[in-house]
Amino acid sequence: MAKATAVTSVSPDTRNIPFLYRNYSREQLLEALRKMHLIRQFEEGAEESYMRGLIHGTMHLSIGQEASAMGICLPLTNDDQITSTHRGHGHCIAKGADVKRMFAEFFGKTTGYCAGRGGSMHIADVTTGNLGANGIVGGGLPIAVGAALTSKRLKTGKVVVSFFGDGANNEGAFHEALNMASIWKLPVIFVCENNGYGMSTSTERSTAAANIADRAAAYSMPGVIVDGNLLSDVAEASQNAVERARRGEGPSLIECKTYRYRGHSKSDRNRYRTKDEIDDWMTNRDPIVHFESQLTEYGFADASTLEALRESVRQEIAAGIEYAKESPAPDVADLAQYVYTEQA
Repeated sequence: MAKATAVTSVSPDTRNIPFLYRNYSREQLLEALRKMHLIRQFEEGAEESYMRGLIHGTMHLSIGQEASAMGICLPLTNDDQITSTHRGHGHCIAKGADVKRMFAEFFGKTTGYCAGRGGSMHIADVTTGNLGANGIVGGGLPIAVGAALTSKRLKTGKVVVSFFGDGANNEGAFHEALNMASIWKLPVIFVCENNGYGMSTSTERSTAAANIADRAAAYSMPGVIVDGNLLSDVAEASQNAVERARRGEGPSLIECKTYRYRGHSKSDRNRYRTKDEIDDWMTNRDPIVHFESQLTEYGFADASTLEALRESVRQEIAAGIEYAKESPAPDVADLAQYVYTEQA
């Protein structure tokens, strides 16, 4: 979603108004909220479908991290590209994916984004610039560097965003990717969604640096820490990094401090976190609740507008699940389709 012209529906004195409400129109703000609700309700719908036996295999939910995905993608255009993670449903939707086709992919149907072959962890949509989720921890980092190199060599003007989790910052691919991107001043933004835990291991036990963004200094690029649950803060950091990349000044590293409400995956019993910790994040730091509160505070929405938006999303999710249910399953005769190998 491209950056808008200045908003005219707020007071002329905008010095104390957060970045988001000074730079985006009412329509863009409500669309951002719609997508955040869509992300959450999509994952809740997927989780319910799993519990009912409609979806098989595991999934990694990002419920509670909606502001990170949406805020990073707000300044991007349709031509800009992203690489995602195993916890990538939010990135897909923030970049413009159709939830009907996402549900169909979950259900293993031919109408899914990968014809039912990819499932939760491998959804891609190159038409919206989504180069794909990735089941390999840190796997999207070198892909993003390659895409950014292509952008620079071909002068396409595209900016590439690489989402990754805190667990990936200790992978060799992380350091190799940041080093190469900095040497060649590539138009890439590295976004660490630090939800505090790599599977069941906290960052305090796994990472020597106090903040993952501190590691940017070793690669001569800006390292920015933001509250990943505050949409305006995330969007402002993303906008600055996007403008830097477009000016040809090279990469940036953004660390979004956030939190996932669910376990690592469906098999995770969540015994390494206390109930009080989870409840505190859900009660006091929910990104959707905070965004709705600010939209109301700054006069962009009222209670009826917000409820109408939620209801429209509920209907869209229900329609998406029905679409997936009714879509055709792959034919056994097509088992070898989309499978590639080299012949000796």
